Amino acid sequence: MNNRRDLLKTLALLPLAACTRTLNNDTIVNLPESAPVPAGWQPDGKNLNLQQVKIKKVKAITTAPYGIELVIVKVETDQPGLHGIGCATFRQRAHAVVSAIDEYLDDFCRDKDVSNIEDLWQTAYVSSYWRNGPVLNNALSGLNQALWDIKGKMAGMPVYQLLGGKTRFAVDTYTHASGPNPEAVMDDVAKYREQGFRHIRIQLGGYGATHLSTKPDYKQFGFGQPDDNTLDAQAYKRGVVEMFRLARKKFGDEIEFLHDIHERIEPMDAIDLIKKLEEYRPFFIEDPFSPENMGWFNMLRQQSAVPIAMGELFNNPHEWVEPISQRMYDFIRIHISQIGGITPAMKVARLAEWFNVRTAWHGPGDTSPVGHAANAHIDLAVWNFGIQEAVSFNELTREIFPGTPTMDNGYMFVNEAPGLGIDIDEEKAKKYSLPHFNYNWTQVRKPDGTPVRP
Repeated sequence: MNNRRDLLKTLALLPLAACTRTLNNDTIVNLPESAPVPAGWQPDGKNLNLQQVKIKKVKAITTAPYGIELVIVKVETDQPGLHGIGCATFRQRAHAVVSAIDEYLDDFCRDKDVSNIEDLWQTAYVSSYWRNGPVLNNALSGLNQALWDIKGKMAGMPVYQLLGGKTRFAVDTYTHASGPNPEAVMDDVAKYREQGFRHIRIQLGGYGATHLSTKPDYKQFGFGQPDDNTLDAQAYKRGVVEMFRLARKKFGDEIEFLHDIHERIEPMDAIDLIKKLEEYRPFFIEDPFSPENMGWFNMLRQQSAVPIAMGELFNNPHEWVEPISQRMYDFIRIHISQIGGITPAMKVARLAEWFNVRTAWHGPGDTSPVGHAANAHIDLAVWNFGIQEAVSFNELTREIFPGTPTMDNGYMFVNEAPGLGIDIDEEKAKKYSLPHFNYNWTQVRKPDGTPVRP
């Protein structure tokens, strides 16, 4: 009986023995002939020592193929050809992020185990003692995404598989329609409807419809700068209500409409606007309050049932843990590079699931294709996905970033290669260097010149 039991144990271990062996207490994995070859990685031979993959260099790569400053982190390992990339784009302070990567993270990460993503995140997060801040968080995000990219390549799987596998076939998205007047916005909506989008954000001109303000008093007194924009809150509110009224009249309920207040108006004005929009059933209204005005959410929730998306400016867990647990908004709209990458974003998504808050990660044009890929891999894996901001990259950008996610009929699809499925052509990227000027967020003022907080 014992011999039979021993024989069964031996037979059960044969497949494992066929693909692994032990040498000096290190596990050696023999990649099967059928395993997919990770994009950008051609290992020497079939053996990869998983216990000895070390970080050899962390560096920033910058490029601006469509005029926006993009910052990419590349993590190189001691395994020939095995590297990962992540998004660290913070357009307004791009050079500061580059410095944080090249002068601090590189030294911090040298010769550390590439597999210990959680440990590297936790220790890097407190390595400067003071936490948070968009510069350090974006640098950390680039590192974190690159490590997930490497882990996917080592496993021979797309990152979404490491996060639990798909819960949907693709990522549903929304796009942006705008125009100087409601009629022009409707023309833009019709164009995107023909492209297959089911969710469309509608904006009257730029944020706050600043084009509706003319000859503000502060400019007549020479206050501020010539290129400052002016917000007339009441004109903006009237225009948005008319835009939604016309959208529902023209398109009925066939399209889900969204709108971004972008924290431009006073809290009571935001509440008033949202109440007036309720009859037009917005899919969500984004960022009604600035981070300094979060205390107004209780009043908003008592006044309106319009779904709210919040979080684009968040970078500290204290900004979302309590509001999510109190169901203060319906969509968490964090910029995942702003909070430090895939690792913390997954924790946010898991927390939000228990309070029926859905994800709507920030995905504007100043998120690199790598960042959009990271967003999409999370979107595919988490149950409480809500919607994803779409983006369209030109052919040049796709050449620089082979494997960029693609759009079809309003859905985003990732490249199914191992890791994030995307890489960067460094030689082509170098041809499009960062602009020499420093980009700053456009200043908006009230008619008397008071700065408006975005």
